[in-house]
Amino acid sequence: MTDPTTSPLAAVSSSLADVVARVSPAIVSVHSHRSRASGFIWKSGLVVTADEALAEEGEVTIRLADGSEHAASIAGRDHTTDIALLRFGAGTQAKTVAPVALSPGVPTLGSLAVVVAAEGGVPTASLGMVSLVGERWRSLRGGDIDARIELDVRLRRSHEGGLALDASGRAFGMAVLGPRRVLTIPAATIERVAARLESHGRIARGYLGVGLQPVRLDDGVGAMVMSVDKQGPAASAGVRQGDVIVGINNEKIAGVRALVRSLGPDSVGATVDLAMQRAGAPVNVKLVIGERPEA
Repeated sequence: MTDPTTSPLAAVSSSLADVVARVSPAIVSVHSHRSRASGFIWKSGLVVTADEALAEEGEVTIRLADGSEHAASIAGRDHTTDIALLRFGAGTQAKTVAPVALSPGVPTLGSLAVVVAAEGGVPTASLGMVSLVGERWRSLRGGDIDARIELDVRLRRSHEGGLALDASGRAFGMAVLGPRRVLTIPAATIERVAARLESHGRIARGYLGVGLQPVRLDDGVGAMVMSVDKQGPAASAGVRQGDVIVGINNEKIAGVRALVRSLGPDSVGATVDLAMQRAGAPVNVKLVIGERPEA
């Protein structure tokens, strides 16, 4: 009979338990108005959680693994990458918990993954597998995600914002619920976005200052200008209501949604050449992309 203390399965089980135990103190429950989520201590006094699982208004509290509760404020949130940053606990008790060290690496397809989350402040763990690894991609809301990582793991709504670990204990991202699958927001994306939220409270987005409606053209698609912000970049460039945008920087647009998604943080301040149709005639204008005002 095989000695259970020396079996390969027992060794794997013990190793995974150690991995979970090391990060559990930094995993928190996040309570907002009619919403429950998980998160992790990113820096002293700062928690990263899933933006989609965070209520739009009301008080926010976090519960640590030791059972203590702390009021939190929203330091910043970015809907496009599903990252929110919370500031909490000026007390010494909260500051004694070591933050999570994120790993910039991407896990290997087919490797084991553990999602460590929290339920009412009590750490939870779910074992699964990395089911897809892909290149950099853009979310439906226009956020730049550094790698596409999907997990074959069970994830409750209250566990969104939990930490995704590989079998060695490296924290490679944050687990969130995507359409019919569990996605991971990679560590590189979290570090980039959270740092910006910490310093500025928001992520800048490009702004044209127009309301657009998709239209079909003989040779493709266009974006008809339905309204123009009188104080916006488009008005300054001479764009008029009724113009149809057909291209940007000598490339045809793929539609209104694609045009809006192209207005990421790096676009702010850039000068672009808009190709348009005005009453059937071609018109070109140069436009300096502005920063989208806060809602």
